[in-house]
Amino acid sequence: MGSRGRLARRAVARLNRDAVIVGAGVVGAAIARELTGAGLDVALVEEGADVGARTSKANTALLHTGFDAKPGTLEARLVRRGSQLLEEYATRVGIPVARTGALLVAWDAEQLAALPGIIERARANGYDEIRELGADELFAREPQLGPTAQGALEIPGEGMVCPFTTPLAYATEAVLAGCDLRLNTRVTRIDRSDEGFRLETTGGELRARLVVNAAGLFSDEVDRMLGYDRFTVRPRRGELLVFDKLARPLLNHIVLAVPTGTSKGVLVSPTVFGNILVGPTAEDVECKDDTSSTAFGLSYLFREAERILPELVRHDVTAVYVGVRAATEHDDYQLQADDGYVCVGGIRSTGLTASLAIAEHVRELLSVARQPAPPELRMPNIGELAPRPYEQGGPIVCFCERVTLGEIEAARASAIPPVDLDGLRRRTRVLMGRCQGFYCGARVRDLLRR
Repeated sequence: MGSRGRLARRAVARLNRDAVIVGAGVVGAAIARELTGAGLDVALVEEGADVGARTSKANTALLHTGFDAKPGTLEARLVRRGSQLLEEYATRVGIPVARTGALLVAWDAEQLAALPGIIERARANGYDEIRELGADELFAREPQLGPTAQGALEIPGEGMVCPFTTPLAYATEAVLAGCDLRLNTRVTRIDRSDEGFRLETTGGELRARLVVNAAGLFSDEVDRMLGYDRFTVRPRRGELLVFDKLARPLLNHIVLAVPTGTSKGVLVSPTVFGNILVGPTAEDVECKDDTSSTAFGLSYLFREAERILPELVRHDVTAVYVGVRAATEHDDYQLQADDGYVCVGGIRSTGLTASLAIAEHVRELLSVARQPAPPELRMPNIGELAPRPYEQGGPIVCFCERVTLGEIEAARASAIPPVDLDGLRRRTRVLMGRCQGFYCGARVRDLLRR
C-alpha cells in the first residue's frame, strides 16, 4: 500500500504544472522554450502528430525586418525585436539563415507612386536602411527581371530562414530542459478556478496555474473555452510553387510586391535549400484545414512567375505546397493577458520572425524572470548555406537532396523523433527533391518503420 500511495502522489503531482501551452507551432514551441528556460514546469500540448507540422511548415520562410508593418502596433515592435533575436539564435544553434536583402519592385506607375509612402512607413518603424532604386540600378542588380519593372525599394535587412528547423530547435531545447511534450493531444475544455486551470484533453486531465493559448488557427476556439469572444480566425489559404535548384542562379535577392489591403502580394525568393519559391496566393476559405491546391491558384502563380522572372518558367516545378494563415478581423496580433491566462492569437505570416520576441513578451506578461543558461544545442544542418553531412562521406539514401543514412538515423534517435514521412522530410530534406520520393521512397519508409 505504501508503494501504491507514493505512485499515486507522483501521478497527481505530474498532473499539476506551472504552465500549459496549447499549440506546438513555431510560436507555441518558442514560448515553451522561454518558460521552461525560466525554470517553470511546462507541458506543451499539440493536437497534431509533430511539432511545427501545420501553418509553421508552409510559409514563405522570410526573416522580416518589419519595415512594412503598421507603425505603432504590437506586431511592428515584436517583428523588429524578433528579427534580431532569431538571427542570433539561428547562428548559435545551426538553423540555416541568410540576410540576402530584398527588392520591392514597382511594375506600373501607380505602384511606383506608392513607394514614397512605403519608405515613410519603414522609417516610422525605425528602419532607415530602405532606399529607392531607379530602373537602371534595379536591372543591374537583377538582370533577369521582367522588362516592365519601373523601379524598386532596396531593403537590405530582409532575409530567409529555415521554417522546419526553427520550431524543432525551440521544442528540442524545451524538452531537453524538462518540458513535457504531449503530441496527438487535443484540448477539449478549460475551466478556471481560484487554484488555477483544469484542462480536459484527449490524453487525460492537466492542471496548471498558467495557461498560454498558442493554438494558431484554433486560437479563437480555445479563447472561447475561457469565456471570451474577442476575435474570430478567418482562415486564409496560401498556395506556393517551388522551382528546381537549377533555377537558383536567376535570382540574387528576394523580390517583393507592392502590398495591397489584404495581402503582401506574390513574391519570388530563394530558399535556404537552394530552390526558388513563388507565392503565396491569398484566398479566404471556410475550413481551417483546407490545404488543397487549386488549378486557378497554381495557374495564377505560374503567370506571376513568368511576369516577374520570365526565365524561371523554363525550369521545372518540383513541389507545390499550401498553408493556411490565422487571419482575423483585426490588423494586429491578438495578444492579451488576464489573471494567469495569455491568449496569443491572430499571428499571421510574420509569426516565424517574431516568434522569440512573442515568447519573451509572454514571459514578461506573466512576470517570470528568464534564467541565463539555456541547454547547449546544435541542430543538424539541412540547408545549402553551410557544409552538409554527405560531404563527409557515408551512404546516401536520397540522391536528389543528398541525404545520408546517418542523417536519417540521427533524426530517428533525436529528442523529438519523426513519426511519419513528413516529419522525417522536415528534419533531413529526404523526399524534397526532383523525384519527390519516386526512387528512394520505399527505402525511406522502411527505415522509418524500423
